[in-house]
Amino acid sequence: MTKSNLHINTDLAIKILTGFIRSELNRVGFTRAIIGLSGGIDSALSLALTTEAIGKENVLAVRMPYKASSQDSLDHAQLCIDKFGVQSRTVPITEMADPLIALEPKMSKTRQGNIMARCRMIVLYDQSEAFGGLVIGTSNKTEILLGYSTLFGDSASALNPIGDLYKTQVRQLSRAMGVPTEIIDKAPSADLWSNQTDEDELGFSYAEVDKLFYLLIDHRYRVEELVDAGFEESFVRKVIKRVRQNQFKRMMPPIAKVSNRTIGYDFLYLRDWGT
Repeated sequence: MTKSNLHINTDLAIKILTGFIRSELNRVGFTRAIIGLSGGIDSALSLALTTEAIGKENVLAVRMPYKASSQDSLDHAQLCIDKFGVQSRTVPITEMADPLIALEPKMSKTRQGNIMARCRMIVLYDQSEAFGGLVIGTSNKTEILLGYSTLFGDSASALNPIGDLYKTQVRQLSRAMGVPTEIIDKAPSADLWSNQTDEDELGFSYAEVDKLFYLLIDHRYRVEELVDAGFEESFVRKVIKRVRQNQFKRMMPPIAKVSNRTIGYDFLYLRDWGT
């Protein structure tokens, strides 16, 4: 199998990503930031980068447990709060989510998980207003491509410093940033129900799909080239199908074009005004 070069220069990545956080906050007149801290590696890395960028006094970490959340998740989130010295709040979401879940006793786990994710975004954006900081995203490139997130839930943020890092690269950069090893080494999980893991739900490992994505996305390999590189054709087609089907999660709602400069098509950046 063709080896993929997922290795990154961590010193350079830290410089770029902390600079991105500072400049994007300053561009819209903010100096503070807020992060939903789950106890997982992605939110831990976003917290570490944001703290490095703007200082611990300007960062608020919010833990938002549901009654089925594991104690490990709370404990690991606290490890990061202590490690990076940021301000924190814990806002349980059980009493928010349960009345809606209770309306349908046979509601699927996926629907329940989506409700929890959107309750957490309500909390985060409320705390964003109270704290005076922008919400920092915690979705990595692998999850974004696969659509492994809840639209207007955990995918919602004002800016995302780790969205161009594959999960493999998130692990590498997390080690360089001093994220606790307990978090780096544990199985990735959205912690939506007992014993839930990302890779069990997806049906493949992040390590394997990252190798595929590096060739498919970064080097534009075609299906036949990916098969020649050693990937099973069924796996390749399954991943590509997920990427295509979840395009709507990676963009703002399309706007019907009727003018010369349409938001999202011709009018793209605040930079057009010289910022």
